[in-house]
Amino acid sequence: MEFLTILDGVVGKIGAFAWGPPMLILLVGTGVWLTFALRGLQIRKLGYALYLALIKRKEATDEPGDITHFQALMTALSATVGTGNIAGVATAIAVGGPGALFWMWVTGLVGMATKYAEAVLAVKYRVVDENGEMSGGPMYYISKGLKKPWLGAVFACFASVAAFGIGNMVQSNSIADAVEATYQVSPFVTGVVLMVCVAAVILGGIKKIGQVTGFFVPIMIVFYMTGASYIIFTNIGGIPAALGLIIDQAFHPTAAVGGFAGASIMMCIRMGVARGVFSNESGLGSAPIAAAAAQTKQPVTQALVSMTQTFIDTLVVCTMTGLVLILTGAWSNGLTGAELTTVAFAAGMPGGDHVVTIGLILFAYSTILGWSYYGEKSIEYLLGVKAVMPYRLLFICFVGAGAVAKLSLVWNISDALNGLMAIPNLVGLLLLTPVVVGETRKYFEAIQRRGRSGSLEPASQTED
Repeated sequence: MEFLTILDGVVGKIGAFAWGPPMLILLVGTGVWLTFALRGLQIRKLGYALYLALIKRKEATDEPGDITHFQALMTALSATVGTGNIAGVATAIAVGGPGALFWMWVTGLVGMATKYAEAVLAVKYRVVDENGEMSGGPMYYISKGLKKPWLGAVFACFASVAAFGIGNMVQSNSIADAVEATYQVSPFVTGVVLMVCVAAVILGGIKKIGQVTGFFVPIMIVFYMTGASYIIFTNIGGIPAALGLIIDQAFHPTAAVGGFAGASIMMCIRMGVARGVFSNESGLGSAPIAAAAAQTKQPVTQALVSMTQTFIDTLVVCTMTGLVLILTGAWSNGLTGAELTTVAFAAGMPGGDHVVTIGLILFAYSTILGWSYYGEKSIEYLLGVKAVMPYRLLFICFVGAGAVAKLSLVWNISDALNGLMAIPNLVGLLLLTPVVVGETRKYFEAIQRRGRSGSLEPASQTED
């Protein structure tokens, strides 16, 4: 027991470094640098990106890849639209004040450029494995692009282990707690049901995951957003004041109000940035693993689709949660996390607590599905395709364990590894920026040349 206490303390310090100010500055700074290098592409091309992601949506294609653009986007969204959108936003606002939401917006905006760059590199440097499936992500673009396979292996080690924590046990534990608190169902029963539901999907590989998330993720997002929209529209007269409060307190944090203890501007910025990065995962290197599976010949096409993930996650879903917290006045009642969001929804609409509970269950379940793929592709990079099925089976077992476990140490370990994943990925992004810019320039120049023929995309993929 004493050993575990010491270990918890050590891991906690590593986690504090991994998510401390230097790392947050590096994460956001990389997004700012890429925004500059790409000349604000995430703003200039957002409309076109949303068209590719949500309207064009080619469902059948003979292009290389395992799943469609839309399924790749939904797989990535399944992993990022999670507890951070419910509990993370509430924690940011409870600790940092309403202004923290503004800094989440800033993080999301520059994070779109980061997500774009990750996907360009993921598709460009992906490979076909022994099973004929696409494999890609930071470990491949670091290995092939930077010629540093050892650094790619470092990322894969962190990601394959982190998946058991932040993408597995933490999520199943959140589901078990929510179901027990609201519906009085034993965590053991919840764990067994979750294991069956997870096994039914992930044992089928990325094609099954893509099919399920392509159907399931839009429904869960719309369900949660419908509840939030009801509260926002019933309080629509308060929106101008709420937006004014958010912007004003981003630079002039409030003094003590109700249960809220007040925040410094540094705390406001830190909470907004930290929770924003935690929610959309831009720069951590997880989402490009899913992007690499997309059916496309063009790295830029999937990258444009991928950057909408951060837009949807942070600038849409997180914003709606934040507005509910502020419009209902619940943000200053002294609570935090999912409990605060539950109270806010309950105050804003009949059955609002059930919307949050069901939303938390769906979001956490989808996160498990997305992270299972991230973990298996990381272990495949390290040990080969023969390790994938044992990894899946072990992952399923940990889902059940997480539902009944006490997770203080698991939280700290997974938090630390999740943050450490970013280091090799950011090295890759910064050093390979010229590749991202070059691919982008060639893509849009080709569109301009082909514009008169009515084509929206270049004909073929740029060679390595």
